[in-house]
Amino acid sequence: MGIFALDWIGLVLTGFGTLFLIGEILVNTRGLFGLLGIAFITVYFSVYLEPGSFIIMLIIYFIGLLLIIVDGKLLNDGTLAVIGLACMLVAVAITAPNLYAGMYAVVGVLGGGISSLFFLKVFKKRDMWSKITLVDQLTNEAGYNSMNESYSKLVGREGVTLNNLRPVGTIRIEKKDYSAVSNGQWIPKDTKIKVVQVDGTRILVEKI
Repeated sequence: MGIFALDWIGLVLTGFGTLFLIGEILVNTRGLFGLLGIAFITVYFSVYLEPGSFIIMLIIYFIGLLLIIVDGKLLNDGTLAVIGLACMLVAVAITAPNLYAGMYAVVGVLGGGISSLFFLKVFKKRDMWSKITLVDQLTNEAGYNSMNESYSKLVGREGVTLNNLRPVGTIRIEKKDYSAVSNGQWIPKDTKIKVVQVDGTRILVEKI
């Protein structure tokens, strides 16, 4: 088996295989990382297993990878991701010819998965992950804060109370109604008010 008889070679094969496969999921490389990852992982399983067992372990490994994708895309609670990672680790550990080689292979999967996150700093991330909280930030350009911005423009505007503010009630500014709160004051209905502060969608008013 030559170089494949060395225990640490499993670290290289599973490490690069997992690195490129998860990298393909995270960033858009037009399939290049996917092909590289499949090549490394296929070599790892084919070297140590007979054709029948090789196919089974390869399927278990990719089922684990699929579970991680499903968790990240649909559930995002970590349950399937943990199960998927366990499948990948079990597959490479059982395939290894001895305990030390198995430990190297497990470290390779873990190290490759973690290292793949660095691709996000270099390559363009896939749009499919744009809604995941840890990957995408809500920006003003995307329109997520449009409501907060419209409320912030109310500062300094004058209006009238539509009911008693005790201290929460409804006000009208330029023919639009808003929920507002006074600064601990009781403000009667039909009283002129002025917006003094806006915190998100919370409007603080005071009597003129």
